[in-house]
Amino acid sequence: MAAMRPRILVVEDEPAQREVLIYNLAAEGFEVDTAASGDAALTMVAEDPPDLVLLDWMLPGVSGIEICRRLKRQTQTRKLPVIMISARGEEVDRVRGLDTGADDYMVKPFSVGELMARIRNQLRRTRPAALGGRLVYEDIVLDAETHKVLRDGAPVPLGPTEFRLLSTLMEKPGRVWSREQLLDRVWGRDIFVDTRTVDVHIGRLRKSLCQHGGPDPLRTVRGAGYALG
Repeated sequence: MAAMRPRILVVEDEPAQREVLIYNLAAEGFEVDTAASGDAALTMVAEDPPDLVLLDWMLPGVSGIEICRRLKRQTQTRKLPVIMISARGEEVDRVRGLDTGADDYMVKPFSVGELMARIRNQLRRTRPAALGGRLVYEDIVLDAETHKVLRDGAPVPLGPTEFRLLSTLMEKPGRVWSREQLLDRVWGRDIFVDTRTVDVHIGRLRKSLCQHGGPDPLRTVRGAGYALG
């Protein structure tokens, strides 16, 4: 199930602080990417959006505030959760951070336990399946904790890969996922699998979902990939 782990981008220029965050996030089971500057962070988000950004206010070059503003201004990253971390604890600073669009604001030094709780709180909105949540789309119900899927009340037996595919598609109905994006999310970025493998598993998922009739909920977008609905 490793491929389903939420991925967090830590944007922090202070090496010691960065290492502490990497260590604690990995210990909690998250995948971690890091950037030491605002420019690097923007490039990484554009190339491969994470599930959440942990963003330091004080960065060389582009400030955390400006990064947050840019991410929240763009359609494709507007809903990406951003938690801003800063040594600036004054109310005016917190208000400014949140007004820029940050979803949460934490003042250094903070407890690791509280940070993890706030991260999970944000991810419950955007990656519920990865945190054992329940997803519903029309007549399909997916329970990540019990690993069960129902369609119109009838159980749909799925293999682990089809289950991960379905939960990825159900977390963002309507979004078109390319085969490469599905490979990264479902199989993992460090596993080399032919993109045609995605087509095979989508075919299996389709067959399982439609075994008792009902319209096909999966949409093939020619030249682009797949979407739910």
